[in-house]
Amino acid sequence: MAEDIKLFAQPPVRFHIVKSATLQDEEIRDISRSLIENGAEPSTPSPSQQDEDFSLENVTHIIARTIDFPNYDAATETLLDKAVVKPEWVNASIMKKKQANPRQYSPDPRMFFSGMIICCADLPEGDQDAIIGYVLAVGGLYTTSVTKQVTHIIALTTESQKCQAALTRNLNIKIVLPHWIDDCLRIRARIDETPYSLPDAEILQRGNNKRIPDQDRRDLKTFSEPHPAHLPTPLSSFGSDLPQVTVFKAKSVMLSEDLGIGSRLRGTLEDLITAGGGTLTGSAHKADFFFCRYRESLDYRIASRARKEVGNLAWLYHLITFNTWTSSMRRLLHYPVSRYGLPGFKNFRISVSNYNGEARLYLENLAKAAGSEFTKTMKDDNTHLITAHPESEKCTAAKEWNINIVNHLWLEQSYARWQVQTISDRQYTFWPPRTNLGEVVGQTDIDKRAIEQYFFPPGSDEEDLDTKPAKTHLPPPERTARPPSAQGLGHGAPLRPLGSDGSTPKASKANRRHTDGDKAQTPANARAALLGKENETPSTGSRSAKAKAAAKLHDLAPDIALYEKESKRVGGVIHGGRRKSDEDRVEGGQRKRSVSIDGHSVESADQGVKAAKRPKTSNGLPTPAMRLLLSGYKRWVGQPTKRKESDEMTQLRELGILIVENPKTCTHLASPKILRTQKFICAVSHAPIILNSKYVDDCLSQNSRLDPAKYILKDKEYEESSGYTMAEALSRAESNKGQLLKDFSLFCTEAIHGGFDTYKAIAEVNGGICLLYRGRAGSTQIKPEDAADESNDVYLLTGTTPDEARLWPKFRQMAESNGKTPRILRHDWLLHMALSQRVIPCDPYMVTDDDVGTAGP
Repeated sequence: MAEDIKLFAQPPVRFHIVKSATLQDEEIRDISRSLIENGAEPSTPSPSQQDEDFSLENVTHIIARTIDFPNYDAATETLLDKAVVKPEWVNASIMKKKQANPRQYSPDPRMFFSGMIICCADLPEGDQDAIIGYVLAVGGLYTTSVTKQVTHIIALTTESQKCQAALTRNLNIKIVLPHWIDDCLRIRARIDETPYSLPDAEILQRGNNKRIPDQDRRDLKTFSEPHPAHLPTPLSSFGSDLPQVTVFKAKSVMLSEDLGIGSRLRGTLEDLITAGGGTLTGSAHKADFFFCRYRESLDYRIASRARKEVGNLAWLYHLITFNTWTSSMRRLLHYPVSRYGLPGFKNFRISVSNYNGEARLYLENLAKAAGSEFTKTMKDDNTHLITAHPESEKCTAAKEWNINIVNHLWLEQSYARWQVQTISDRQYTFWPPRTNLGEVVGQTDIDKRAIEQYFFPPGSDEEDLDTKPAKTHLPPPERTARPPSAQGLGHGAPLRPLGSDGSTPKASKANRRHTDGDKAQTPANARAALLGKENETPSTGSRSAKAKAAAKLHDLAPDIALYEKESKRVGGVIHGGRRKSDEDRVEGGQRKRSVSIDGHSVESADQGVKAAKRPKTSNGLPTPAMRLLLSGYKRWVGQPTKRKESDEMTQLRELGILIVENPKTCTHLASPKILRTQKFICAVSHAPIILNSKYVDDCLSQNSRLDPAKYILKDKEYEESSGYTMAEALSRAESNKGQLLKDFSLFCTEAIHGGFDTYKAIAEVNGGICLLYRGRAGSTQIKPEDAADESNDVYLLTGTTPDEARLWPKFRQMAESNGKTPRILRHDWLLHMALSQRVIPCDPYMVTDDDVGTAGP
C-alpha cells in the first residue's frame, strides 16, 4: 500500500555523507540513522568514508556542509547529476513528509540565501513576485505565513500584521527592507542585514555621518598571499614533533622546483607528507597533487590536463594547517600565478582604501599577481582605486583626479576570468549604503574554463602529453617561459577591447554618483534595470587602429606559433631557424591532412609536422593514431587514487591512443552503450567512429592497439526503440556538418534537468544558439538574429516542475508579442534530435499545464 512506502524509498535515496570540520562523526551518525529509518540506503557499508574520492556510481544524494570535496565537480557536471545537499535537507524532508527540493539546500556558496526562509508583508504584488523569484534562485525559501522557521520578513514598515505578530511573539526573525534583497542582487553576495533592519534602519536616517565600521577578516590569513615566506606559526612551533597530517594519505605528491624553497623547508614538508601516509614523486604523470608557483612549466600543463589537484605553496600550507581537503580553485591565491600577469593589467597603477588587515594584504597581493603596480599611497597617476565604501579622503581625491573608483569585485573577477572586466558594469561601481564590502572579500572562485582556454586548451599543445615522466627540475627559461608578447596568443586567448592607450575606459561621473533614499519605497526601477538587458561594453578607440592591430596580430600569428613549436624542441631555438630541407623542420600554423586509421579516413590537424619523416615524437612516442573520447567509462571510477588512471592513460598513449576531453578534437568515441551524456551527444555532431568501451580494456590487457573495426558499438535495444541506427545518425552528421540547428530559435529554463550549460553546448555544437529564459520583464527579447527560422517558431526547453511551469505563460506572451509561435517542449526533444542528427516533429514533446509535476519520458 502507498501508506507503507517510506519517505526516502520512492524515489530511492542512496546517500554518502562527507565528513568535514563542520560535520563530524556524532552528527553523521544521527543523520545516517534518520535516513535509514525512513527508507534510504547508504552507498557504502559505512555512511562516512575517510577517503573523500568515493564512487559516484551508486550515489543519488551527497550530504555535505561544503562543496570542498574532490568529487563535487564530477557529481554536478553530468546530465545525471547528483543531489548535493546540506544535512538540513533531511530534517526538512521529514517535516514536510516529502523529499524537499535539493536546490534549496545546496552547500554551494553561490546559493548565498541557502537556509533562509522569507515572508513578505504588505509589498506591491510585482515587487513581491520579483523578490520571491530572486530568493528562490539563490537557494532561499518562501512562505506566506509567519512561523518559527521564518528567518526574514521583507517589509517597508513594522506596522503590518505579520511584523507585529513576529514582534509580539518575540520570534527570532529579522525584519528588513526590500532594499537589502536588491543590494545583495547587485553584489551577488549576502551582506549584513543590520543597516536595513527595521524599525530603525540606518539607510533611512538622514545625516547619518557615523563611521562605517571596519571588517576584521582574519579568516583570509591562509590565502592572502600566494607564496608565503614561512610555515604557518602553529606548524613552525612543533619543531621536530610534527603533527599527523592525513590529508595526503594514500596520495602521491609532487613539489615542483619552481617553488624556490630551501632544502630544510622542503625536507620538513616532505616529512609531513610521508608521516601522514602520503608518498612523493618526481613525475607529474604519477602525482595526485602537484604544487608549483607559476602557470608555465611542462609539468603544470601535464598535471592540469590530467585533472590533477594543482595548487601553490599557500594552498599546501592551508591543507597541512587544517588537515582537510579544499579545492585550490576556491581561493584565487591558492592557485599558481602567471609570471607575466593578466594581459591589460601591466599599465594599471592600483591603490586600496577602506579595506584593512588581511583583506588589504589580500587585495595588494592579488593586484600584484594580476600584473599591475600596487601603490600604498595614491597619486594623480594612479589608474584605479579599489574601495570598500565611497567615504574616504582617497575617494574624494580620486573623483577630483578622474581616477576609476571600483570595488574589489572588479579585481577579483578580472583575475578569476583572466580578462579585464569593464568598469561600466554597475556591479563594480556599486556600494550598498552603510556597508563595508570587506565582509564579502575573497568569495570569488577561479574560472576553470577561462584558465584552461588560456593556459592549457585541449589539443593545442599535445607534445606536453607525449613527454615521458622526467625528473623534477625547472627547465631553462628560454625553453619554457614564453615572452610576454607571445604568451597566450598561440592558445587563442580572448582579448577584450580596452581604451586606445591600453587602459580601462575612465568611469563617468554618472557611474560614481550615489543617491540616498530618504523614503522607504521599493526600489522597483533599480530592480527592473538589473533584471533587464545587461550593459554592453562601450566601443573604445578608432576602428582604423583596431583593424591595423588585428591585421598585425594576424601577420605575426605564424611566427609566434613557430617560435612556440621550436622552443619545445630538444636544443631550443636555432639562430636563423631551420631550413626547409631539414628533416626535423617544423612548419608554422596548421594544415589538415587525410590519415588512414585502421581502414578509416580521418581529417586531422597535423600542426605542420611531416608524418612521413616524423613517425614518432622526439621522446620516442608514436604520433597519436587515435584521439579517443570516453563517455560512461567506469574502469577508473571509485579507485582510491588516480594513479591507476594516470598509468593506464600513459600506457594507451604509448600505443598511439591519446585520451582527449574535447568532443571537437576526437576521432573516436568509446562508450558501453548509446548514452545521453553531454560528451556523447556533442561528439556525435562531429561524426567520430563510435566504439564499444571494451576496446580500451582489451588494448590495455593485451598491451596493443587493436583494430577498432572489430569493436564498433552496437546497441540494438536503443536502436530498436529509437527507430534509427547510430550508423545512420553519423552519416547524417557528416552531411549536416554541424549545422543541424542553424535555423532554430532555442530558449531554455534555468532549472532544467542537467543544467542550462549542457543544452547550450549541445545546441552550439550543432550550429544553433540557446538562450537562458528566466521570465523576467525585459530580460529576454527575441532579436532578428535569434529568430532566423522560416517556420516562425520559437522553442522553450523545459522540465515540468512548478517553478518552470510558471514561466510558460510569460514565454507565450513574449513570443506572440514578437509575432512568433511559441513551442514549449520537454528537454528530450533536443537530445533526441542531436543524437539522431535529424529534425523531428515537436508535437510529441509539447507540454501542457496537465504535465506539471510529472516525470519526463
